[in-house]
Amino acid sequence: MLDLKVIRQNPDLVRAGLRARGADPGQVDRILEADRRRRDLVQTIETLRSEQKRASAEIARLTGAEQQQRIAAARDLSDRLGAEETTLRRVEEDLDPLLRALPNLPHDSVPVGRGPSENVVVRTWGERAEWGFTPRDHVDLGARFGIVDLERGAKVAGSRFYYLLGDGALLEMALIRYALDAALVRGFVPVITPVLVKPEVITGAWGGARFDPQQTYHLPDDDLALIATSEQSLAGLYMDEILEEERLPVRLAGISWCFRREAGSYGRDVRGLYRVHQFDKVEMFSYCHPDRAWEEHEFLLSIEEAILQRLGIPYRVVALCTGDLGQSSAKTYDLEAWMPGRGDYGEVTSCSNTTDFQARRLGIRFRPRRGGSAEYVHTLNGTAIATSRALIAVLENYQQEDGSVRIPEVLVPFMGGRTTLGP
Repeated sequence: MLDLKVIRQNPDLVRAGLRARGADPGQVDRILEADRRRRDLVQTIETLRSEQKRASAEIARLTGAEQQQRIAAARDLSDRLGAEETTLRRVEEDLDPLLRALPNLPHDSVPVGRGPSENVVVRTWGERAEWGFTPRDHVDLGARFGIVDLERGAKVAGSRFYYLLGDGALLEMALIRYALDAALVRGFVPVITPVLVKPEVITGAWGGARFDPQQTYHLPDDDLALIATSEQSLAGLYMDEILEEERLPVRLAGISWCFRREAGSYGRDVRGLYRVHQFDKVEMFSYCHPDRAWEEHEFLLSIEEAILQRLGIPYRVVALCTGDLGQSSAKTYDLEAWMPGRGDYGEVTSCSNTTDFQARRLGIRFRPRRGGSAEYVHTLNGTAIATSRALIAVLENYQQEDGSVRIPEVLVPFMGGRTTLGP
């Protein structure tokens, strides 16, 4: 959520940020009008309360008919006050969703664009393999090896669910432990998070005026939702709390299943494991001092790159343009791995600085060492590993001419010393 003072003092700045995102700048005018009405009502109510206080003091000094007249006038005053307070509550109820509907403002360094086609490649790393044979995609490899069963997953749970069997399950566990260790050696604390949270935690982390059951699995009888990423449950960990500045940054590595409805997905994205409804993930999350947030963003990105580099997966770093940013993000990098089966790069991790957007929505502050009022923390998140897409990258990039798949060296210790997978 944006600071209302910023909207009041710099409305043109906010309008410009909304235009860059392709959002309606008229939202600013609706917010300012509701805020003006609210402040006028607050002033009126304060005046009426002062009059009510004076009237109470006068009534105590009066007697007889004069006192009764003053009591009747005080009742009218009380009725007026009650009506104004009711109107104020209604205006505040109207203002809150207007504020919550606003996205975060993009950082000045974010490229301006309307959608994914205008994202900017920052750098590339690694050499794509050149084979003397036609490479298979992960769906074919997984079926031949008997480690990925999409057909039975669909039979049991519907399309885009799957079974991982044997070496497929072991490879997923190896990827999780490898990525988790990469975070732990850099000071992150491992956290196994709830996968069911309150809807307000989802919207607190990802934005929006209200919870959208079209995008997120919802259990209406319990009013709980399945997380799309442990970013959401980690963002809620210190909800409505004040941290001591000495604790910052608080760096967490969330381990969880993730669940996504993925409504509207189509084409090659829905083939195999690329865009599924359930997957494992290790997510880095940081509660950070505002002065260190941009440095922290680059730090998270460096960890993501190190994980892919040690895996030996060619990738590119992409800066998302304003029109492709998530609602809570001020700046996002995607890491896209080379996937031979797609003949293209595909997103495998992302890294976002949400500044104080999530913290304002979830009420997370820190107490400065120097004293004074508590301030909002800045929160950042970055994917260490999302297993379904990491499996694609490993299987497709490490396939061999003899039909086997070589296991990346860094994963061998987690695979009991195994160096290859085969039919």
